[in-house]
Amino acid sequence: MQINGIDLAVDEHGPADGPVVVLLHGFPELAYSWRHQIGPLTDAGYRLLVPDLRGYGRSEAPAAVEDYAIDVLARDVTGILDAFAVERAVLIGHDWGADLAWKTTWLHPDRVIAVGGLSVPFAPPAPAPPVGLMRQGLGEDFYMVWFQEPGVAEAALERDVRRTLATSRQWTAAWAQEQDDVPPTPSFLTDEELDVYVRAYERTGFRGGLNWYRNLDRSWERTKDLDRRIEVPALFLTGERDPVRRFMPSVVMQGWVTDLRVDAVIPEAGHWLQQHAPEAVNEHLLAWLADVT
Repeated sequence: MQINGIDLAVDEHGPADGPVVVLLHGFPELAYSWRHQIGPLTDAGYRLLVPDLRGYGRSEAPAAVEDYAIDVLARDVTGILDAFAVERAVLIGHDWGADLAWKTTWLHPDRVIAVGGLSVPFAPPAPAPPVGLMRQGLGEDFYMVWFQEPGVAEAALERDVRRTLATSRQWTAAWAQEQDDVPPTPSFLTDEELDVYVRAYERTGFRGGLNWYRNLDRSWERTKDLDRRIEVPALFLTGERDPVRRFMPSVVMQGWVTDLRVDAVIPEAGHWLQQHAPEAVNEHLLAWLADVT
């Protein structure tokens, strides 16, 4: 369907009269990444809207880098609500989808009932453009820095899509130069599930998702003066083994997310949280949703 000037694929599940929950995926993922949550949430009476986000899967991937700035992405989310005649909804996101859930709530608080983030907490504006800070503090080979030059990461990630999606290592220039074998299918996926991602990214490539990273400084510039707190009920979940915890701990939300009702670490889980530990994630989500809807 046409939303915010592009074609977005949005899956709808559950009863038409249930409280609306929008599930937002991360990189390099798809709406399919929420497959373990759809049954339990719809069984509990929730109406789910689950998009392939801008640049991913079945949705359109505009060519211009600036078309992936956070204010544009947030309008995709409010546009989804408009397209389904929904005034307000609960937003839940993972990875980049978490950042989008937080920032949509920050930019459009009147459209959000409650907000949940998995892996990535709400990060208030940095004191300077973030790419430079990452380059200084984490180095040129930090994946978000390495992703900045158009074409470079695409060539490396697309050379062997299965190797890219199966790796348990961070994507870096050093990783790209290695010629190791394709890793085995990750333990949290079946071969058939991995095939879904491989087929999608062999068709689309990675540029759409990478362009989200290439707007870090632009998005910072457009939001750095917004002095507003997130006041709706919130949830944050992370995995005990998630490497994002090292550079984006949940403590950054203090004073900015004023009604954080759940702040939990899932034992032994890693970054792909809702796929690593679906039962634990679903238990937290269902209890929190019962409290806020």
